[in-house]
Amino acid sequence: MALDTTTAHGPEDDDIVDAEIVDPEPADAEVIDGEVVEEPGRLDRIKAQARVGFDRQKANAARRTGEWLTTKDVCDAELALEIEDKRRREHSLDTRELTERVKTLRSQLRTAGEADALVLQQQLAAAEAQLMLRHEADADRMKVSGKDLSRARWSLKASRIGGLVGGGFLYANAIAVEPALGLAGLAALPVGWFYLGRPFAADQAPLSGPLPGAPAVGIPGQPGAAPETFVPQTLADISRVSLVKRDSGRVQGEADLVTALVKAGIITESQRDETHLAGVIEPAGPGWTATVELPRGVKASVAVARVEELASSLRIKKSRIQISPDTSSDGHDGRFVLWVANADNPYGTGKVPSALIEAQIWNFWEQGIPLGPDARGDRHTMHLLWSSLLVGGLMGYGKSYFARLVAAAAALDPTVRVIVITGKTGPDWAPLKHIAHRWIAGATPEVIRDVLDVVNGTIAEMQDRGSELDRLYETDPDSVPEGKITPELAAKGMGPVLLIVDELQELLDGAALVQVAIDDDSADEKARVKTRSGRDLMVEGFARFVRVTRFVGGMGVFITQRPDADSVPTKLREVCAKRASYRVKGDRSAKMVLGDDAVANGAAPHLLTEDSKGVVVLDQGGEEGHVTVKADVIDLPQFKEICQRGRQLRTEAGTLTGDAVDYGAQDAAKAAVANLLADCLAALDAAGVDRARTEKLVELLAAHRPERYGELTKTQLQAQLRDAGAGTTRKLGPIDGLANPNGYLRDQIAEAHAAK
Repeated sequence: MALDTTTAHGPEDDDIVDAEIVDPEPADAEVIDGEVVEEPGRLDRIKAQARVGFDRQKANAARRTGEWLTTKDVCDAELALEIEDKRRREHSLDTRELTERVKTLRSQLRTAGEADALVLQQQLAAAEAQLMLRHEADADRMKVSGKDLSRARWSLKASRIGGLVGGGFLYANAIAVEPALGLAGLAALPVGWFYLGRPFAADQAPLSGPLPGAPAVGIPGQPGAAPETFVPQTLADISRVSLVKRDSGRVQGEADLVTALVKAGIITESQRDETHLAGVIEPAGPGWTATVELPRGVKASVAVARVEELASSLRIKKSRIQISPDTSSDGHDGRFVLWVANADNPYGTGKVPSALIEAQIWNFWEQGIPLGPDARGDRHTMHLLWSSLLVGGLMGYGKSYFARLVAAAAALDPTVRVIVITGKTGPDWAPLKHIAHRWIAGATPEVIRDVLDVVNGTIAEMQDRGSELDRLYETDPDSVPEGKITPELAAKGMGPVLLIVDELQELLDGAALVQVAIDDDSADEKARVKTRSGRDLMVEGFARFVRVTRFVGGMGVFITQRPDADSVPTKLREVCAKRASYRVKGDRSAKMVLGDDAVANGAAPHLLTEDSKGVVVLDQGGEEGHVTVKADVIDLPQFKEICQRGRQLRTEAGTLTGDAVDYGAQDAAKAAVANLLADCLAALDAAGVDRARTEKLVELLAAHRPERYGELTKTQLQAQLRDAGAGTTRKLGPIDGLANPNGYLRDQIAEAHAAK
């Protein structure tokens, strides 16, 4: 019942209240927008509840079906356990087989004859090593990676979908044969629907929920809040996988290594049983090594050419791998030696100072050139006498430093004559001015013609040496036992000649712009003068120097930073027995410097990385083969000190010649001027005066250094100080009892000394 009250506001009936009875609304009614709407009855409510329940069952069934098809009902932890169990069973089987093989080999070895004993011992050693490595690697083998989990999950998906499709196909065929089976299938539908549509329990939460065994923690930032279950972000949080990078380069035995060869495409799967190790995998320096016997018909060069693929299959960087054909007495073309470093950069990043820095003298003949250590830490030396060297590679990786080692060793041997030709000016080779017989820099037309004259003149001089050797062979054969120069002849002035040519590409480019007149035997004086390209003449001159001067001590070092057919002409490259290459781009450039054979045998400067500065691949030709080393370093100031020591050695031995004599004379004159000015300042300071008459200054100098200035006269001192930039005498004011005599102020001498 509702009570509606209103108040009338009249002057006469202020105290009267009107009351009206309103009829009550029906019990099952609802007023909406002023209209009465009856509430739903019991039957309608039952229908609505049934609809909600059916929708919930449908959602549960769809969710369970989707999770089953996408394998979301199986968490990564369960998959990891299944994979581990499978691996443990397989590993146990393999271990048992390997153990039985070891027992069999031991039994056979006891009764084997001498002929078979060696082979059985090698097989037994390999099997025991594999068994030992297998035991050591048990924990690593059981680790499950993300790739393993992904593969297992996809396999489970495929099996479920395949089973579903296969079951449906069989059911359809069964109905076609016996239609009554269709009724049985319809009877099973309610059971399946009830099973799929049942409510989810609390422990059946989606995969993003907690995993079994995970610890519970509180919610950060909400003090006092109820703790919720910890959800690991990765499998590493529950110790199912390891996030530490595995050292995949450490193979677990012969089988693993052969598998890597298959993956790299060096051998095929069908050739697996024909591939084995000659010996065992064993430590070698900071890494391990193995000698691989390939199947018949497969050459070692195939493995050498697929270093990058092998590195990929071992999951390591290519810089860690070295492959070379087995050149030992037991080796052949189907066997190669593999060495794998423990570190990504086995050469390190530090600089190793050369032993030449501290050496006071060096025997170029016997000691050669100390180069540096290889990846295993073994040091190497190159002997350049009787051969020439070509150095190539990209800019900034150490070519000049490598050639500087050769030049430093030659500088410290006073019997070696050095000629320097560089295609650009700069300080790199300036220290050699102290000892160089000829020193030429630049690539202008005038410089190019000067280079051609120097090369031709040197060849002519060396051929005269050859004539002298012929004469000595006739008159004194013991002095030239091999028809070549000897250390004794070198000490008498017939020493080796080292020709250093830097920036070869710049010289050849500059020479290509120069036309040089050549001799013409034609009798017609009016005929046009014949010319040839300076580039062709330069290439021929360098190549001829290498060919015809070798037996009389001629050696060439040619350096280029653009290893292509134009900058490394075949005519010059082929006469250089030794070749060194720093990092290059691609095996084509590597072959341009080192040659096809060296690259085919494993020399790989194109596989060096950005971290390989200072690392050089040296092919010495012949049976010596190639070696990769981290070259020692001589910085420019140290190189200058070495050259100055070399100058002193040549001065004492009487072998300082050519441009070095003139450079030394100019240098000595500059030093004498600087010494005079410094001595004048020291003499004035010792006397405690800031000025002196000329006569007095002569007396002070003689007292300061009598051995140098004991015979010095007043006129000579005035001339020398004038040439030194100190100017003429000046008025000194009252001094020595004289009113204003002439002489020299300390300030004017100090100013001239500072200018020097």
